[in-house]
Parts: sequence; C-alpha cells; structure tokens
Amino acid sequence: MAKKLTAKQAAFVEEYLVDLNATAAAKRAGYSVKTADRIGAELLGKTWVAAEIQKALKSRARRVEVTQDQVVIELAKIAFGSTRDMMEWGPGGVRLRPSSELTPDQAAMVAEVSETTSQNGGSLRLKVHDKVRALELLGKHLGMFVERKEITGRDGGPIEHNQKIDLSILSDEELNILENALGKSR
Repeated sequence: MAKKLTAKQAAFVEEYLVDLNATAAAKRAGYSVKTADRIGAELLGKTWVAAEIQKALKSRARRVEVTQDQVVIELAKIAFGSTRDMMEWGPGGVRLRPSSELTPDQAAMVAEVSETTSQNGGSLRLKVHDKVRALELLGKHLGMFVERKEITGRDGGPIEHNQKIDLSILSDEELNILENALGKSR
C-alpha cells in the first residue's frame, strides 16, 4: 500500500509542478527557507513523493494534451531557426517579411513584434525567443549537460564515516570472505 502524503508533502508536490525546482517548491510549501534545498532533495528521493509527482505530471500532460515530442519539436524550431528567414538587412536598411509569408516553424521563433510611430517616423521591433536557452534545454533533455556536485565534509575535508560494524553477526564463511577481500586490498 502506498504511503500517504502529509499536508506539507502534498503542497510540495503541487508547488514542484509550477517550475520543477525542488528548493523553490519546498519554500512555497512552507518548509524552512534555511533547509529548503536539503528538504527539496530529500522529498524528491522519497519514493512515494516521487510517485505522486510522476502521477501529477502525467495527469497534467493528459489534460493539456502535450507530449515530450511536441515540446522538443518546438524547442528545436527556436534553437535551429534563423532570423534571416524573417527579415532582410543591408545597406538599404532592415525589412521584416510579412507574417503571412512565414512558415509555422519560422513564426514559432517570434516572441514579440511591435511598431512605434512618432512625428519623426517609426520603428519596427522583432524579438525572437532565446536561442541559447532553447539549445540548453534540448541539450539537457538529451543528457548532454550532466550537472555534478562535489560533496565534502567539514571545512571542505573528506566525509567522515563513523559506522560500527558488528562482526559477531557474520558466519565463519562470511568472515573468511571479508578477510580475503581485505587482504587483497592491502
């Protein structure tokens, strides 16, 4: 039987769905700001919390009918599109192509278009989605950028382990195996 979430754990699951940031979700769910980074990671490591998150993510995907493939395809349009498809520039100035001439893939790059007019003339502004961010997200999805964290003990030193092992519970055979393994490592 699955373990029931506490009220705070349930709040964490809901908040985690907002931005998939465990630390921020822990803070918003009411956990201590000082320990939110640790608590967030711990909650993600709890199988019953992780299962609820996966269930909620799948439910949301079904509701909005969005697949991973669709997201990756949209990111690829931004990442690999070219502004040359939307405008021309040269000695004569800059000219935007009419939106009716853009393909859906080209139009997907556009974040904003604005026009400003004044007594002195006017200007057009074309803002495209962040290409580097799209490449970064695609790279993460493909496992290209593995984030590593170094964990150290007190004052940057080695992590101390103070576990005591009760050898009296081992059989003679297990003790022989252990003795042989330790002998080989010396």
